[in-house]
Amino acid sequence: MSEFPKIAFVGAGSTVFMKNIVGDVLHREALKGAHIALMDINETRLKESEVVAQRMVAALGVPAKITTHLNQREALDGADFVVTAFQVGGYDPCTITDFDVPKEFGLRQTIADTIGVGGIMRGVRTVPHLWSVCENMMAVCPEATLLQYVNPMAINIWAITRKFPKIKVVGLCHSVQHTAATLAADLGLNSKDLHYRCAGINHIAFFLHLQKIEANGTYTDLYPALQEGYANGTFPTGAAQENPRCKNIVRYEILKQFGHFVTESSEHFSEYVPWFIKEGREDLIERFEIPLDEYPTRCIENIEEWQAQSKELMESSEIEIKQTEEYASEIMNSIWTGTPSVIYGNVANTGLITNLPQNCAVEVPCLVDRNGVQPTYVGDIPPQLAGIMQTNVTPQGLTVEALINEDPEFITHAAMMDPHTAAELDLDQIRAMVLRLREVHGEWLPAWARV
Repeated sequence: MSEFPKIAFVGAGSTVFMKNIVGDVLHREALKGAHIALMDINETRLKESEVVAQRMVAALGVPAKITTHLNQREALDGADFVVTAFQVGGYDPCTITDFDVPKEFGLRQTIADTIGVGGIMRGVRTVPHLWSVCENMMAVCPEATLLQYVNPMAINIWAITRKFPKIKVVGLCHSVQHTAATLAADLGLNSKDLHYRCAGINHIAFFLHLQKIEANGTYTDLYPALQEGYANGTFPTGAAQENPRCKNIVRYEILKQFGHFVTESSEHFSEYVPWFIKEGREDLIERFEIPLDEYPTRCIENIEEWQAQSKELMESSEIEIKQTEEYASEIMNSIWTGTPSVIYGNVANTGLITNLPQNCAVEVPCLVDRNGVQPTYVGDIPPQLAGIMQTNVTPQGLTVEALINEDPEFITHAAMMDPHTAAELDLDQIRAMVLRLREVHGEWLPAWARV
């Protein structure tokens, strides 16, 4: 075992995200000399990321080694850790297609990247590329840990663990950390004062308990304060939200109706269930302030912002390297040094949540140390929460079946079982919509899924 690990970054042309992850790595004593192998299929963006990474190394005065690769297997060779962060088809044309085609059939969405017909199609075009990463890992770094950031998270993790059960993989999302910060801001607390436990599936995990750590070491249940604050109009305050254009009203309504707070934004969650986006019910859209069709506009704004940030990073004489809340460097540090940590990760359900299907992808607390990422047992979660999750687990599983069996009929069945899609369209409309999506996506899909 060498003194420092090798870290392969697949999708390193995402310069801003690469900077955040690599910056976190370089701040850690045990990782500061890592060999960081940056890989992307876009040579221009890869070069930009290399320049930024080399400047971070110089600014921090650390002995890290940066290499760049257009060949994936070359980058992965001998890696101890692999980070995946890419989007197949990008915003243009694939995200545009995932919005525009369903809209032609009367199906409106907010994000369309996790589940729903947009998430299903993204999964179909993404999983084969993640399987390719896994195949290369089995050949040249079979003991490496895969830190998987690509959406749709649950479909991707389920498909990876189904086809490559020997790969050490954990899916990473920041929804738990960000929601904790949002709730702390609403309550006027520091997120470090919160004690909580979450479990579920990615983007539909719930705070099973949420407490304040008092000065005397006791715990106070915070759910009554949240319930009362929503009832009297105090919450949501709008503080610490990722998207200031979308208040957290949907999530507070779910808290009111089901007794627990969900870990993904109101914007996301509103399209995972059949209750908030309905044809002819603009009163619901207004009451819950749901930003329909706003995400494509924000994608354009984000792309412009990222391009501006990348340009600034390339041209500025100084580079600011802040540590982030992402779990990646913490996981690497714990595995490499044995120093234990606890993170929330997406893994196969090997009896962890006992009232969700075996082997589906679940998000649970995980202990990380030299033994790797070790998910913790949760047991049964409240049945009303498991019921919400199951409506999304079913189309996730059918999408995985489509990929495993190379059978496009399962894509149609997945869309038919999606709760929001089924609430808006009939069976013939859903079948026609999926066919149209397969036609328009064309070569972005694996050959078996094309029309």
